[in-house]
Amino acid sequence: MAGMLRPEVLDYYRRGGERTRLAGGPGRLEFLRTWDVLTRVLPAAPASVLDVGGATGVYAGPLAAAGYDVRVIDPVPAHVADAAALPGVTATVGDARSLPAADRDADAVLLFGPLYHLLERADRVAAWREAARVVRPGGVVVGATINRFASFFDGFVKDYYRDPRFQPVVEGALSEGVHRSETWFTSAYFHHPDEPAVEAAEAGLVVRRQVAVESPLWMIGGRLDEILASAERTGFMLEMLRRVEEEPSLLGASSHVLTIGSPRAGAAGDA
Repeated sequence: MAGMLRPEVLDYYRRGGERTRLAGGPGRLEFLRTWDVLTRVLPAAPASVLDVGGATGVYAGPLAAAGYDVRVIDPVPAHVADAAALPGVTATVGDARSLPAADRDADAVLLFGPLYHLLERADRVAAWREAARVVRPGGVVVGATINRFASFFDGFVKDYYRDPRFQPVVEGALSEGVHRSETWFTSAYFHHPDEPAVEAAEAGLVVRRQVAVESPLWMIGGRLDEILASAERTGFMLEMLRRVEEEPSLLGASSHVLTIGSPRAGAAGDA
C-alpha cells in the first residue's frame, strides 16, 4: 500500500508532517474556512461522506460529531489507524485513483489531499473520476488544491528566500506546477486556479463553484494570530470572507482553492 505515494511524500507524513499544521496561524484559517464552506455545501446529516486522503481525521472527526456517516480512505496506514480511533469514523487504506468503494456509495466525497500529491494530470483526473463514480446523483464532490503561487508568496512571508535552495523550488512550481522539496513541504502539484475545474469536468463532474479558502489574509503574519485569538473577530473575519470567496480575482492569491462539483448525468456510476 505504501507504493501509492511517492517515497518522499510518505516519509513526510510518517514524520507527522500535517498533524499540527491546522492548529494555528494560516493553517487554522484554512481549517475554519474549509469547515465553513462544508457546512454550506454538504447535504444535511446523516448523509454519508467519503473523506479521501482524510489523513488523521481532522475533518472526519468533526463531521462525525455533527451526525455524518464518515469513512476515511487514506494511503498512509498510520493515518488510517488514527482516523479509525475517532468516534463515529471508519477508515480504510486506499488510493484516490482506485477507491475501495462501490458506485454511488456516498452522498459527498472530499478530496482534501490527493489532488496536490498526484503530480501527473492523468492521475488527478483519475481521482476526480473515481469521486464522480462513487458519489450519488444529487451529491457533491469537494476538491482542495494548493495555489500555483503559494510558495512564491510564502517565501516572502517567512523569509525563505534567504536560503539559496528555495528560489529553484519556486521556479519549478511557477513554470511546471511541480513543487519539489524535502525541506519546504514535500513533492506536490500546485494548480493554476483555472486547472481544477477543467480536470473535474473532464472526469464527469459539473463544477458549481470555486472558492478562495484563505484569500490573501493567510499572508498577514502575527496579525492573523491576534484575530484568531478572539472569537468575535474570527467570526467577523469569516463573515466577510464569505462575501468575497467566489471572487475570481482572489483565487490566485489564496493559498488553497476549493472546487465544488456534482455528478453529471451519464457520468461513471450514473445509470
